[in-house]
Parts: sequence; C-alpha cells; structure tokens
Amino acid sequence: MRREPSEVHSQSNGVVHRDGYSEKAEKIPAMLDKKLASNGKLGAQGETVAKSAGNDPPGILNLIISVGGIYGAFLSWAWLQERITTTKYGPNNDKWQYPIFLNTVQSIFAALSGLVYLFARTSHPHKPGRPAPIFPTSKILPPLLLISITSSLASPFGYSSLQHIDYVTFILAKSCKLLPVMFLHVTLFRKKFPVHKYVVVALVTLGVSLFTLHQGSSKKKHSSKSSGNKNQSWGLFLLAVNLLFDGLTNSVQDNIFTSFRPYSGPQMMCAQNIMSTLLTASYLLLAPYIAPTFFGSYIGMSPGSELSSALAFIKSYPAVGWDVFGFAVCGAIGQVFIFHTLSTFSSLLLVTVTVTRKMLTMVLSVLWFGHKIVGMQWLGVGLVFGGIGAEAIMNRREKSAKAKAAKAKLLSEAGQERKIAEEKEDKKEL
Repeated sequence: MRREPSEVHSQSNGVVHRDGYSEKAEKIPAMLDKKLASNGKLGAQGETVAKSAGNDPPGILNLIISVGGIYGAFLSWAWLQERITTTKYGPNNDKWQYPIFLNTVQSIFAALSGLVYLFARTSHPHKPGRPAPIFPTSKILPPLLLISITSSLASPFGYSSLQHIDYVTFILAKSCKLLPVMFLHVTLFRKKFPVHKYVVVALVTLGVSLFTLHQGSSKKKHSSKSSGNKNQSWGLFLLAVNLLFDGLTNSVQDNIFTSFRPYSGPQMMCAQNIMSTLLTASYLLLAPYIAPTFFGSYIGMSPGSELSSALAFIKSYPAVGWDVFGFAVCGAIGQVFIFHTLSTFSSLLLVTVTVTRKMLTMVLSVLWFGHKIVGMQWLGVGLVFGGIGAEAIMNRREKSAKAKAAKAKLLSEAGQERKIAEEKEDKKEL
C-alpha cells in the first residue's frame, strides 16, 4: 500500500523519515501501511483504496486492445447470432431452430477459454504454481448450479422470441437488464432502491414501449394486423421470460461474489460454463428418451433429437456450421476481454464500452440486415440508452463517495494507532 507523502513524512532512497523524532519512530509508517493494506478492500468486488506502488497504471495500448477486443468479439458475435437465427437455407427456406445445441457449443468454448484465462491470471492461495480453485468450497455449488440452470433456460426463450420480433428490438430489450434485477430484488428480497433507479427504470420502460409500439421493419408484414400483433406479443412475452432468467442469474452472481470472497471472475467463468455444458449436453443426450414419456409429452418436448437434427442441419448446410463455430469462439473471447477489462480498468469504462457496443450492434443490424427504424423509435432508443448512461454515471458517483468515506475511516483509524504508537515510543525514551 502506497501512502501519499505529507509535510510530516518524507521518503528518500526507500527509507521513511519523520522530522523531529527519534529513529525508532521510523517503524510507525510501516505499521500504518500494514494496517491500511490489511483493510484496503472496499465493495463487493474487492476494489482497493489504492493500488500497490509496484503496479504501473495500464497503458494506452492495453486500453486499445481491451476495448477493441470487446467491440470486435461481441459485434461479430451479435452479427453471427442474427445471421444464424434469421437466415433461410435451401429451397424450402429451412431455418436454424436448435438453441440448446448452440448454447452447448457456446458454453464448451467459453469453459475452455475460461480455463486458459484462469491458469494465466490467478494463483492458488495455498499451493504456489497452481491456479485458483474453480470450486473452492462445496457450499458454492448450489448457487453455481442455480445460475447455470437459469442461464441455460434463458437462451432458448431468447432465441424463440426472435421468431416473432426483429433483432433490433431484441438487442434494445436486452440492454434493459436493470428492470428484471430490480424487480427480483424488490419482490423477493424486499430491497429498496434510490429514487433515481426508479426514474431510470421508468425511462427505459418508456423507451422500449415507444420502440415496440412504433415498430418499423423492412420485413414483410403478416397477412393480418391481428395475427401480427399476436405474434409480436408472444415474442415480447418470451423475451420477458428471457430477461427474468437473466436478472435472476445476475442477482445470484452478485450474491456469490459477496458471500464467497475472494471468488473471482475467471473462477466464475469456468464454473458456470462447465456446469452449463454438463446440463445442456445431458439434455441433448437424454431428450430422445424423455420425450416419448408422459412427462415429456406434458411439457411439450419434441419427439426428435435436437442433437442429431442440428448435426444433420449442419451437414446439409455447412455454412451454418462455420457460423456456429465463429459464434462460439467470439463469445468465449469476448468474455475473457470483459473480465480482463474489469480487472485492469474501472467498472465505469466497462459499462461505457458495453452500452456503446450494444448501440453499435443495433446500427450494424440496421445497416447489414436492412431493418428500418422510424422517427419515434429513435426517441425510444434515446430514452433507453440515456437512462442506462445516467444509471452508470450515478453508480460511479455512489462508488466514489463510498470509497472516499471508507478511505477516510481507515486513515482516521490509522491516525489513532499512530498516535498511540508515538506515545509508546515517547514513554520508552523517557
């Protein structure tokens, strides 16, 4: 822990001196540094009051690589996602309808890249040369299993919604993760939020409503207005379920980071994707045997095998196989860049990059796939991203205020200990 120099202490050639006192008192600053270092962590994510003196600030090249990596990986990922789910193949206009298979391939690649990242960036607290354990305690397994289930369930609902709404609406709604998170915290955990968060939710909700009500697309409209509205309503319902599962996943992830410190992002990335792979792969292998049963019929399982159907589809249309491969690789690389950016730079930078990346995703979708956004929809987009941006700024101010208060408290405690130590030194000299 590095202290800021003052008129009382000066540093020369690595030795700290105190003017007007005996050399014995030179031990006091080291005691204070030890006290501050032992209490330096702030917040749920373990942000410290100050970084070690040996850690140089990240350079501009690191920043460019991190931001460029997020943009490149996730813009490509989103482009491939829309292409996979909307492209029609062959003379019969066949479409990709295998979300569990796609989710499984994605989680496999994310787990592998997470393992590489874990070995490269973490260390075992008790076993030098080894990475941090993926599952440090058995108590962490239930919440990890829960987020693996919710994240695995969220994807099929999201992909199904794309059959009834366009990708621009999908991306805009997916930007509003604050809504389900707040809803779950208020209803399940009885948590209260500052007034500005409710204002942000109102702005985002209004923006999504404006965008949806003034839906404009270059795609052919349905044969009747009623059927079109019905399909769109069903798509929005499926998307709402997807957002609800996303909100539950994010809420439990926050709880894991808070309850199992110092559990890190690379550990979470590995654990969640490994467990998700086991869940979705088990479903793909067991579904053909469960579908003919009463339970399978009751929940509406398809009698065919999604695994064999997906492989047959890829065999018939090899181009989609490369799209699936690229989708999985881009998603895995993007996750690594996100965790790297979060650990190297501020969370504000990550939020800014994430919001602007989603805006660019919408622009790319409009330009590449020919979507049309009418005037009032642009107002809706502005309300959504304006609300998200305001939320990011307010969160940053809150974190900064909390960090300053915690630092002031630590310095006050350290000052009291210094005074006591000085009195003891004076008594020894007497």
